[in-house]
Amino acid sequence: MDDATSANVAVQPANASLLLLGTGWFPKTPGGMERYVYELATQLARGDRLELGGVGLPDGLERGSLRLTNLSEPDRPLPQRLWEVRRRFAQRTRQADFWDIDAVNLHFALYSLPLLDLLPPDVPVTFTFHGPWALESRQEGASKPSVVLKQWVEQRVFSRCDRFLVLSKAFGAILHESYSVPWSQIRVVPGGVDTHHFAPTQSRSEARAVLGWPGDRPILFTTRRLVQRMGLDRLLQALVSVKSAVPEVWLAIAGKGPLRQALKQQADELGLQDHVQFLGFLPEADLPLAYQAADLTVMPSLSLEGFGLVLLESLASGTPALCTPVGGMPEILTPFCPDLVTDSTEPAAIAQRLIALLTGECPLPGRGLCRQYAVDQFDWQRIARQVRQVLLQPKKIR
Repeated sequence: MDDATSANVAVQPANASLLLLGTGWFPKTPGGMERYVYELATQLARGDRLELGGVGLPDGLERGSLRLTNLSEPDRPLPQRLWEVRRRFAQRTRQADFWDIDAVNLHFALYSLPLLDLLPPDVPVTFTFHGPWALESRQEGASKPSVVLKQWVEQRVFSRCDRFLVLSKAFGAILHESYSVPWSQIRVVPGGVDTHHFAPTQSRSEARAVLGWPGDRPILFTTRRLVQRMGLDRLLQALVSVKSAVPEVWLAIAGKGPLRQALKQQADELGLQDHVQFLGFLPEADLPLAYQAADLTVMPSLSLEGFGLVLLESLASGTPALCTPVGGMPEILTPFCPDLVTDSTEPAAIAQRLIALLTGECPLPGRGLCRQYAVDQFDWQRIARQVRQVLLQPKKIR
């Protein structure tokens, strides 16, 4: 397995023409993949000509050298959506400027499938692997035929790609072991964070006042899809022990999902009514404030956490973050502060580390250190340069 800095790279154009194919347009369509594609496209378009195709995009929008091409609408039935993706992309390929492309970057297998035979044949194709779509679906209770079909779609798309970008070594391992992608085709480039949007602009007390959060309690914050693999049930179990040692602890949970009612019921049954608040969907504008208002951000994931963008957002905002030893998250935090990774995903291990951090037994990194680490290692300008280097590597000889 190579990373972006160690890979052999040919001379690359100073101003390239890049085609990205994603899903929706952030922040209209929230999500980790959508944010990643939005930030990457914005950064690359500062020096290159870039076209982004997707579903539900503001069609025809051009911002300098960034062009958006809407291929369908997200509320269409799936067969119609995929047909429209192919039809509109085919129309685009017939325009004179389409073939002037130096590299293609795919981000979602489902919307890539109808386009495979329409891509320029001599241009390198890189797939950014944001997660195992089929495996995630299986863990969330999808039927066996659905899982099998999704894995077939992924394998079919992957067979057309010259190389793969992963955000962590952990997801590189999944790509290799579950999809039989050779290590020689895998490049690791971490995700990035917008260090201008996520920045410590207010004091903790000021941020709490704006949000209406308690001003004098130790506050934990997490923002998650409310599904099983996110580990929120274990965080609630851990909080029972934490409040015995830190009686005023308060947990703010942002996010939507099918487990909301079950988690609220669990919190009530555990006697945590005065210690937990479910915020629902938190608007993008409030996220930096929420990180700044917290003493600690918590990511209690159980599985398939390929990177952990929330960790970077929190650190860039000046707030330390705690994670479980799952997926790519330790790759972010261990070099910075090993105490910010729990020993396991069990509630007892989460509680033990939370207590140690909140009571001062393990010192929490300060605001300045958190911020500097995020800026030095994960600022989007730095990350986009590494991604560009991978995208423009020569096409694989088949």
